[in-house]
Amino acid sequence: MRDNRDTQQKLTERSCVDFAAALAAKQSVPGGGGAAALAGALGAALCSMVAHYTVGKKAYASVQGDIERILIEAEDVRENLMGLINADAEAFEPLARAYSIPKSDPARARTIELATKTACSAPIEMMRQCARAVPLLEELAEKGSRLLLSDVLCGAALCGAALVASSANVYVNTGTLGDREFAEELEAEADALIGEYAPRAQAVVDAMRAHLRRG
Repeated sequence: MRDNRDTQQKLTERSCVDFAAALAAKQSVPGGGGAAALAGALGAALCSMVAHYTVGKKAYASVQGDIERILIEAEDVRENLMGLINADAEAFEPLARAYSIPKSDPARARTIELATKTACSAPIEMMRQCARAVPLLEELAEKGSRLLLSDVLCGAALCGAALVASSANVYVNTGTLGDREFAEELEAEADALIGEYAPRAQAVVDAMRAHLRRG
C-alpha cells in the first residue's frame, strides 16, 4: 500500500512543483480526486480572472452587476474546490485503514462500507462545484472582455474535464457499496451532472475556439 506522508502537510500548501511530484510518486495521495479538484479550481480561477479584467470597464458598464456577481460566485467555487483537495486526501486514510482490518474481523465489512460512503462525499461535491462554474463561464463568453475569450475557453475546458474526472471517484466507490439505494442515488446525481454540464462546458469551448479562429 502506498504511504500517506503527504497528508502531514496540507496538499494545498505545497508548491505546484511539489504537488505535481507528489501526484507522480508511488503514494496514495494526492491522486485523481485531488488532481480533478485542482483542475476545477484552476478553471474557476480563470473565470475570476476574466471577471476581474471586465469589471469597471466603461465598455462593459451595462453588465457591471452581472460581472460582479460572477466574480463572487467564481471565487466561492474556487475556494470550495481547493478545500476539497485536502478533503479527498483525508477521506482516503480511514478507507485504507478499513481495508487493512483482518478479514476474520466481523466489523470489517461495516467499517469499509462506512468509510467508502465518506469517501464519496468529496468527489460528488467536486462535481457540484464544477457544475456551478459552467453557467458562469457561459455568461462570461457573452459578457466578459473580448480580450480574454481564450481564458474563458481554458476555464470551460478545465471545469468540464474536472467534472468528468471527479465522477470517476464517485463511481469507483459506489460500485463497491452494499447499500445500493445510497449508491444509485449518488450515481444518478453524477450522471445528471455530467449529462447536463459536460456538454455545456464543451459548447463554450467550441464557441470560443470558433471565435478565436475567425480572428
